[in-house]
Amino acid sequence: MTGMAVEGPPGPGRVDRVLLRELIGQVLRRVRLDQGKTLREVADPARVSVGYLSEVERGRKEPSSEVLAAICRALGLALPELLIAVLRELAAPRPRLEVRGRDFDLAA
Repeated sequence: MTGMAVEGPPGPGRVDRVLLRELIGQVLRRVRLDQGKTLREVADPARVSVGYLSEVERGRKEPSSEVLAAICRALGLALPELLIAVLRELAAPRPRLEVRGRDFDLAA
């Protein structure tokens, strides 16, 4: 996962914060690519620009619930399915690396 933000000093007690818009974008892009669809093939029926959809997929824009629902419809994806996939991303263990007593998040 990319886009991990770290609050506080590194080490024990560190809190990692995931941006929800980035996870949503990752899942939407994965679904679109799995379906073999282009950005245009999803953007047009969702009534959003290709550029905006690209920004959503990259986690740069946070779509309204109406736009998110339209994108899901264009993908043939139910909103609960999207949310379940995002929840799985949140729950997935992230690889970590310890070097000389310091803990690094490899997904950052």
